[in-house]
Amino acid sequence: MEQRAFGTTGLSVSVLGLGAGQVGAASLSEEAAGTLLNRALDRGMTLVDTARGYGLSEERIGRHLAHRRNDFILSSKGGYGVEGTEDWTPLVIRRGIEQALQRMRVDWIDIFHLHSCPLDVLKREDLLGALDDAREAGYIRVAAYSGENEALAWAVNSGRFGSVETSVNLADQWSRHHVLPLTSERGLGVIAKRPIANAAWRFTERPAGDYAEIYWERLQAMNLDAVRQQAGLDWASLALRFSAYAPGVHSVIVGTANVENLERNVRLVEDGPLPLDVLTWIEAAWAEHGREWPGEV
Repeated sequence: MEQRAFGTTGLSVSVLGLGAGQVGAASLSEEAAGTLLNRALDRGMTLVDTARGYGLSEERIGRHLAHRRNDFILSSKGGYGVEGTEDWTPLVIRRGIEQALQRMRVDWIDIFHLHSCPLDVLKREDLLGALDDAREAGYIRVAAYSGENEALAWAVNSGRFGSVETSVNLADQWSRHHVLPLTSERGLGVIAKRPIANAAWRFTERPAGDYAEIYWERLQAMNLDAVRQQAGLDWASLALRFSAYAPGVHSVIVGTANVENLERNVRLVEDGPLPLDVLTWIEAAWAEHGREWPGEV
């Protein structure tokens, strides 16, 4: 699988990474989780992205991948959820990193994100200093921010982060147009989340209350089905290849609990960028309908 330099961080990541949220589901058996994690690495996926809020994900990464630590780049997130510790404090960052290291049975985390905190929290010097301290101590290699819109733009311009994680997909292009050109200029690594727009095309009608609801509405407005059919592409191919080859993106992370879906995604990214006429059509649809759509947190 194609490997890309992760900005100027010194790291290298696969074009397709594993979003390990679904690996943490209690409904997924331990054996299935182990098979999925190892298959991802076997297929050349060298980025594994998790978070302390992803159920059993960190523990399962530790059980099944710790012995392969040098085979992958480990990305996690935090700033909250440590028992007995106030969220968004230097202490919660320090304890959260310590606990993540223990759960994942590793000595360092390659990329550690402040996880979708608002702008006023993101600007706090005590939190930024806590990340600096963790990096200087060797517990993390790259301090990062995961989020959208104005907070993301501030993080990129602040000079305090080595990478960011943000939504980049057919129906969520605010970051692609407003922030990714800046990340390239500043040498930041970029992880694109939700690259398949939560597979919103699964629904024939507006999925009220579902996580894909807003993306479904946006895709309906953009009316991309005609160009998709004309190009002979299924939705997964159109969406994943659009995100994986968007300028400025180094890796797209797709979550799955299914080995067959993982294998399909590998094949899709190996097909390369979308044809230029398809990209032109998508850009025109975004220009007509999406200019005012913010990034989805």
